[in-house]
Amino acid sequence: MIFSNGDRIVFAGDSVTDMGSANPVGEGLFENVGRSYVRVIENMLVAWYPEMNFRITNSGISGNTSRDLMERFDRDVVNLNPDWVSICIGINDVWRQFDSPALLHTHVSPEDYRANLRAMIEQTLPKVKEIILMTPYYMEPNKTDALRKRMDEYGTIMKEVAGEFELSCVDLQAAFDDYLQYRHSSYIMWDRIHPGWVGSLIIARELLKLVGFDRPIV
Repeated sequence: MIFSNGDRIVFAGDSVTDMGSANPVGEGLFENVGRSYVRVIENMLVAWYPEMNFRITNSGISGNTSRDLMERFDRDVVNLNPDWVSICIGINDVWRQFDSPALLHTHVSPEDYRANLRAMIEQTLPKVKEIILMTPYYMEPNKTDALRKRMDEYGTIMKEVAGEFELSCVDLQAAFDDYLQYRHSSYIMWDRIHPGWVGSLIIARELLKLVGFDRPIV
C-alpha cells in the first residue's frame, strides 16, 4: 500500500465527502470525521493495519463547488501539511446549473472548473506525496439524460487534468455505472447524488483499490 505509517491524508470535497463532519476540518473522536466514504476508509485502515497510524482529515463542506473549495483550499488543505490529498469535487458545479438555473453566479463553467482544478493542484502538488482525484458522478445509467451528459463532461475534464499532471484518478462514474447494472439508483439515494452508506462504501472501495489496500478481508 502506498500510504505509510504516520501519513496525514486530507479528503477535500463537497457533501459527498462531508456527510456530517466537523467543519471546516473534521478528524479525531466521535463523529468529527463524518459518515461518508472518509469514515469507511479510516475504519478499514484502522481495522486492517492496526500496527500503523494514519491521520485522516475530512475537509469536505456540503454545497461546495470547485470555486468554493479553491477559495478555502489554503486554509483547509494546504496549511494542514498533508502527505496525501484527495479531491472529490464537481457535482455542485453541474447540479446548480439544473436546480438553480436562474442563479448564474452559482454556476461554474467547464472552463472555470478546469482552471479551478489546475489551481488547486499547482499550489499543492510540490508539497505532498501525491494528489488523488475522484470524478464527479450522477447515478443515472441513461447517458442521454441532460444532467448525466453534463456530469460526464466535467468528469472528462477531471480525467484530462489528472493526465496533464500525471495524477491518479478514480472514475466514480464508472464505478456507479457498474453497480447500476444490478440495482436501481433509488437503492442508494433518491436524488442520485448523495451516496449514503452503500455509495460511500463503493467510493471507499475504489480509492482503497487504487492505493493498494493489500490485506485480506477474510
